[in-house]
Amino acid sequence: MTHFLSFGVRLERKLYSINAQFEELDETAKLLSERLEKHRQVLASQSDQDEVWASLLEDRFTVVETNLFFSFVVETFRCCHSRVVEKLPDLINSLPTVASILRRKIKNRRIDVAWESTLRDLGLDNSDAKALCAFFVAQGYEAEYYCPRERQKYADDVDMLIRKVVRNQVLRDSLLRAVQVVEKGKAGDISEKPSDSEQQKPTTSIREQICKQTNPS
Repeated sequence: MTHFLSFGVRLERKLYSINAQFEELDETAKLLSERLEKHRQVLASQSDQDEVWASLLEDRFTVVETNLFFSFVVETFRCCHSRVVEKLPDLINSLPTVASILRRKIKNRRIDVAWESTLRDLGLDNSDAKALCAFFVAQGYEAEYYCPRERQKYADDVDMLIRKVVRNQVLRDSLLRAVQVVEKGKAGDISEKPSDSEQQKPTTSIREQICKQTNPS
């Protein structure tokens, strides 16, 4: 009887040990899965940025288009900079530009948190910031800043212009959000809206469609 009880205790301990090992393996598998997903996201982001740069090198915008887009990028970065230094008033002298923020946020947690929260406040994300930075670097050396009056003069509908001439989706979406930040204070829905004529066009009933098919004249 004593031997049987002893065997039962050993078996119970063995099962407990096995269960603990399985739980440890499950936790390890979960952590590995999370790391792989983060790695996949990083690779996807790098791929997107490579496509943005390729697009900027291949696409040929007119002088006016370049200046318009550049002006909205500049205004968006000005807004980002002012928001960050508002959150970090004690660092205003050491953060004179967006470039200084991007450079120092790598090692400074406070600056990084302020930058991330600023992007969220404006309806942007890091993908937008990287795409806009790429445009600024690739096109900024020959671009001219347009004030609001000049922007209005050269393009009544800059959204439509961006959708028409910017082929890369990531860059196009980021520029559309930049326009919203400048004109509305925050980026939101950038899906293309139907035109007024399409919205006002009456819906044709099934009966009317059949009548038109049977009586084409």
